[in-house]
Amino acid sequence: MTFNARLTSLSHGGGCGCKIAPGILSEILKSSPIRTLPPALLAGLDNNEDAAVYQINESQAIVATTDFFMPIVDDPFEFGRIAATNAISDVYAMGAQPLFALAILGMPINVLPIEVIQKITQGGESVCAAANIPIAGGHSIDTVEPIYGLVVIGIVDPKKLKRNNSAKAGDSIILGKPIGVGILSAALKKEILSAQGYAKMISYTTQLNTPGIELSGLSGVNALTDVTGFGLAGHLLELCRGSKLRADVDLQSVPVIPEAVELVRSDIYTGASTRNWAGYGREITLGSNLEEWHKNLLTDPQTSGGLLVSCTPSAEAEVLAIFKKCGFESAGKIGTFEQGSGLRVN
Repeated sequence: MTFNARLTSLSHGGGCGCKIAPGILSEILKSSPIRTLPPALLAGLDNNEDAAVYQINESQAIVATTDFFMPIVDDPFEFGRIAATNAISDVYAMGAQPLFALAILGMPINVLPIEVIQKITQGGESVCAAANIPIAGGHSIDTVEPIYGLVVIGIVDPKKLKRNNSAKAGDSIILGKPIGVGILSAALKKEILSAQGYAKMISYTTQLNTPGIELSGLSGVNALTDVTGFGLAGHLLELCRGSKLRADVDLQSVPVIPEAVELVRSDIYTGASTRNWAGYGREITLGSNLEEWHKNLLTDPQTSGGLLVSCTPSAEAEVLAIFKKCGFESAGKIGTFEQGSGLRVN
């Protein structure tokens, strides 16, 4: 069997841009029955946590997450790498150590050659090897669109667990990776992304968020999450809601992939960005100096995006040092948490 089309042509959306819009997801979850949750469940459905956490003894808690999506790039090996990196990120975002993974595979068997599917799974396996975890099993089905991802199981000391609802007023907000991946993916689909832009896209989306493990051991780190399909603004708002605070962000301080700025100013962005703003835009106050393209940048869905850290000002230097030591050169402070609610961007 031969396959001459682009891999991304088989899906209606790619990467974390496939996420159900936040407003719709909220409506869906409202219908879920309320159950009595066991005290051992330290993190679950509340506040859209990155992973579920279940305490098994005084010093150990199991962390479990799942993430999967449709192709964001046409290279099957790179698609596998990106999907696996993105899934493992949710364990790092809880400050946990990943232990093993299970593969989730849905492929149009009559459309894609076996060799292409093998390259996707090999890409995922290569990232798991880099994270020093095995793929211990999984599940596969024949689907209309190609889907790949992982269930990832990790472990954390409950005393070091970092959640997205424990930021403190006065905390510094630090972002580990530059934003703009969704904009690059939109340009790739339109075949206008440069070779340099593509290289940046692959580099950032396959960079494991390993600093999360070390950050969890810092007493000055109060909250932790990662930036994915709801964009920087959406995941900041999750921290705000959970912590009952307002985030003040200096947009000039936010690291952005340079080509993404050029593209979004030329009106290149994803449909997910528009859906994101519709879901939570009412909670954002934009400075009078900001334009429409800034809004599309703030809501840009990130696939395997950076860690978002809330830490005391005294811990800021140590947090940044950990990022830099792990190869996250773009990491930097983007704002602070203050008393109030919502997100204010200037």
